[in-house]
Amino acid sequence: MLKRWGVAFVLTEGELIAEDAKNGGAKPQSAALPSSEATREQGFAGSRELYRRYVELVDGLAQVFDRIRKGEPVESKAVDQIAQGVLKLVRDERDAAISAILASESQGAELAKAGVNTAILSAVIGQTLKLPAYKLTYLVLGALLHDVGMLRIPESILKKQGGLTDEEAQKIRAHPLLSYRIVTKELLYPDDVGIIGLQHHERWDGEGYPRKTTGGDIDPLARIVSVADAFEAMVSEKPYRNSMIGYVAMKTLLSDNSRRFDPEILKAFIKSMGIYPLGSTVILNNAAIARVVATHPDAPLRPKLRLLVDEFGNRFEGEEGELVDLLLEKTLFIARALDPKELVGS
Repeated sequence: MLKRWGVAFVLTEGELIAEDAKNGGAKPQSAALPSSEATREQGFAGSRELYRRYVELVDGLAQVFDRIRKGEPVESKAVDQIAQGVLKLVRDERDAAISAILASESQGAELAKAGVNTAILSAVIGQTLKLPAYKLTYLVLGALLHDVGMLRIPESILKKQGGLTDEEAQKIRAHPLLSYRIVTKELLYPDDVGIIGLQHHERWDGEGYPRKTTGGDIDPLARIVSVADAFEAMVSEKPYRNSMIGYVAMKTLLSDNSRRFDPEILKAFIKSMGIYPLGSTVILNNAAIARVVATHPDAPLRPKLRLLVDEFGNRFEGEEGELVDLLLEKTLFIARALDPKELVGS
């Protein structure tokens, strides 16, 4: 799996254990995963099982994408299983799954990871909108496969340093058409799934691509994936740019003013995620640092927090920190969102 993800080496904390200690001594707590990535405790709520499930979903989709890239046949059943895994993950561990998207720094399989992340976010929006089960399934399938057409774009274009020529840019803008063909012609999914890939870059104001479809003519499920895909792209670190923190990405979406996104879908997304998305790190007016662990749909600026560092500078690991509900603690408020990287070494 590490080779498939392009991981050349890993770093782990601790000291070498002698052979006799290995055989007779206690096992180190991080035996299964390197501690630098071990469950990403902040994002995966300290759950190795959740981390394992997430990695399996990404790895499974990466294998599907690899076969498609090579022109090998792929059974839709493989994608169906991944879609059901995403739905189960969101049903069982909704908040932790959202937090994981903001915290995960695993490298490699970028297209597959983006597909799984977008599918998780889309499922959360779909639940908020109370979509029926069959539509939720179509939504997650479409979200997983929305960018599959990128596999048919020459790597020389995808990896090109500097600006693209008009011809190269046009090829990139054709990937939704390629996604539609792959989903409907090769994987044999119904048009309800294919149209999500076809229309996820269309804009509410009609200035999108590939067909400049506008407003209510855009498929409702494609409108959901459009919002989820945009947020995922902003918070995920890419080879060509740094990621935004969740709060900044949410502010960017809020400034849309009905240009790119369906305003009702955007409202549902904000209701699902809060202004400070789950997993965000924030600093309070008393200088305490905390992680957002729950949101209040009717009070998006007053989430529930888990302290990481209290006002006296005491640090807490995992779930040790006190829970603080800003809806009840009227004297406290969020001063600003914090990039988790600011905590490293501080």
